Amino acid sequence: MSDSGRKRPPLVADKRYGKAPRKAAPKKAASKSKAKRKPTPRKPVRKRNPIIAWPLALVRLVVRLVWGLFWRGGLIVATIIALAVFYTSATLPELSDLMDGRAKGSVTMLDSNGMEFAWRGDQFGGVVTADSVSPDLKNAVVATEDKRFFRHFGVSPRGIASAVRINLREGRGPLSGHGGSTITQQVAKLICFGRPYDPDQWENEAAYEADCRRSSLTRKIKEAIFAMAMEVKYTKNEILSIYLNRAYMGGGAYGAEAAMQRFFGKPAARATVAEGAILAGLLTAPSTLAPTANLERSQNRAGVVIRLMEDQGYLTAAQAQDAIDNPARLSEAAEAKAGGYFADWVMSSGPEFFTRNTTEDVVIRTTLDPRIQKAAEEALKVIFETKVSPGSKAQAAIVVMSADGAVRAMVGGRKTKVVGAFNRATQALRQTGSAFKPFVYATALDMGYSPMDLIDDAPYCVDIPGSGGWCPKNYDRKFHGPVTLTEALRASLNIPAVKVAQTVGLDPVRKVASDFGIESDLAASPALALGASESTLIEMTGAYAGILNGGSAVEPYGLVELRMQGDAEPLMTTTGGVRERVISEDAAQQLTWMMHQVATRGTGTRANLDDRQVAGKTGTTQAARDAWFIGFTADYVAGVWMGYDDNTPLKGVTGSGLPSNIWHETMIRVHEGMPPKPLPMLNPIPARNAPVKPVPQNSGSDIERLLRGLFGGGNRSSGGTGNPGGGVLIGPVGGGNTGPDRPPQGDNTR
Repeated sequence: MSDSGRKRPPLVADKRYGKAPRKAAPKKAASKSKAKRKPTPRKPVRKRNPIIAWPLALVRLVVRLVWGLFWRGGLIVATIIALAVFYTSATLPELSDLMDGRAKGSVTMLDSNGMEFAWRGDQFGGVVTADSVSPDLKNAVVATEDKRFFRHFGVSPRGIASAVRINLREGRGPLSGHGGSTITQQVAKLICFGRPYDPDQWENEAAYEADCRRSSLTRKIKEAIFAMAMEVKYTKNEILSIYLNRAYMGGGAYGAEAAMQRFFGKPAARATVAEGAILAGLLTAPSTLAPTANLERSQNRAGVVIRLMEDQGYLTAAQAQDAIDNPARLSEAAEAKAGGYFADWVMSSGPEFFTRNTTEDVVIRTTLDPRIQKAAEEALKVIFETKVSPGSKAQAAIVVMSADGAVRAMVGGRKTKVVGAFNRATQALRQTGSAFKPFVYATALDMGYSPMDLIDDAPYCVDIPGSGGWCPKNYDRKFHGPVTLTEALRASLNIPAVKVAQTVGLDPVRKVASDFGIESDLAASPALALGASESTLIEMTGAYAGILNGGSAVEPYGLVELRMQGDAEPLMTTTGGVRERVISEDAAQQLTWMMHQVATRGTGTRANLDDRQVAGKTGTTQAARDAWFIGFTADYVAGVWMGYDDNTPLKGVTGSGLPSNIWHETMIRVHEGMPPKPLPMLNPIPARNAPVKPVPQNSGSDIERLLRGLFGGGNRSSGGTGNPGGGVLIGPVGGGNTGPDRPPQGDNTR
């Protein structure tokens, strides 16, 4: 193809000699592009209705203002909270100062074998950590109380929202009921936001704790800040350790270690799944769910905890089912819950600084014998189940002690597994009835009278100044003529007892009884001889122990040794309760022989034991409001009282009846396996032969009648009212109708 007619470009490099001439753009191409470009049509502007536009603009403005204020205010609030959290964390004490928050100490009691049987005060078993306790216990607490414990920062918004929703659904206020508190928040309340207990500021610890747990919006905010501060200061395990040491777990136990020792007799490091579940379950309601209060209810709650542990992956299905099938059981000491009355008595009678008001942890070794305590409790249960009408509200009390006054068992009422209950063995002042008569005859024997000396059981009246004449009567309303002192005590005759008391003098009788340990006010009237005065069972039993040990006073005691927990050396010890001599040893042994006749052929035969000698005395007060039997073998002294708390008369019960039965059942069990020993008795000197001189009645002046009606021999009294012209009645032994130990209407008797 020819290219003639076309203009050829020069064969010269463009840039060799400077700038090449700029090539003009072809005009056709330019005009072509312009032809293709078309103008884009604009959308027509739609005008808003001014009625809608202005409100929308106002809303946008308000939203912008609120959002601006919100994020700026939120930033300020967050800054303030952060400053408060870091400031609070800087003021928190060291971890070791938060483990034991008790204001008072505790008392742990050991029985005569050295085993724990009772706890009083705020029990603290010692510091544990989240790492030292059993993993099962740790997991149970976290699963139950705060499953997100290891993931939150001290406060759980989800937990709070859930709690508010539940409270509103159940018709309560948003802050009432469920709190949604984390473990950290609970610890904040446990340590009362760092405020220690001040006795000058608070009326008592209960008021202090109530204020610490007070719920309000302001308190919740403070609680949240404090919780976050703790998260800054301490690790999660350290916070959990504080919780495991300070949380109340029922039964007076504070902390996991004390609770494990209290309920299961083992350290927290050895807690099983079932035991850990019980402790974790206690945290919601420690008093009502405590296993010592209701084991079945506590086990049911533990089942819920075990299922929570399974759901959260702490247990396999097999492990959870095994724990439910084998629930935790109380330790032998916790299950027995024995000696509650005894422990209360030791606390009330011991040194106040080391018992009721102790600020330290104290260990007391006591005289309690668990075998004898069990024997007394079982005996009482057997008699009330077999010989007392169902539904009866009659009460009974038992005290068993050694001859030196060491109390081995104490039952203060029919409910034996109690703490802080009214103790009828030590607190109930009751008329003693004929159980007082041994002190009348003890006075006479100590003055030289013989158990075989005779006294005339005949009509007898005494003029009491301001009251007129008083004529005691025997139960059978009969007169038995001349009887020995032994027969008078054996048959629990009233007239001879009053005559003996009048002869030897009421003041000496009161002194002998008081010296033997009866500290209550003793009557000044002749009715003293018939037990018109009041006393407690422990006083009366202690006084009889003085007769057994040969005539020396006895002070009942339960504390053997007191030491601080952790110390090897005791702060105080008690070696025995025997005090000064009251009557001669011969008089005591003769009186023992007389009381032996009561048990073998008198009013106390139901108390007699087949394999060993028994001495004792029955007692029934006016209208049968009180019934007693107190007696002893060569090894132990035991006292039994029975009656109603409101002084309602007993129906068909006398000292020779149910109290003697209870005493018999108790002592059979107490002496089981023990070899019999003879009582320290002294047979009396045979009676001398002498004529019997009757006592005239109701003749002469009031004073003469007061002075007559006494012994038919020479007056041996060193005080009181006697009959100078008479003499002790000596002669053949007279008989008498023993009858039941029950009083005639209007009279105090056996």
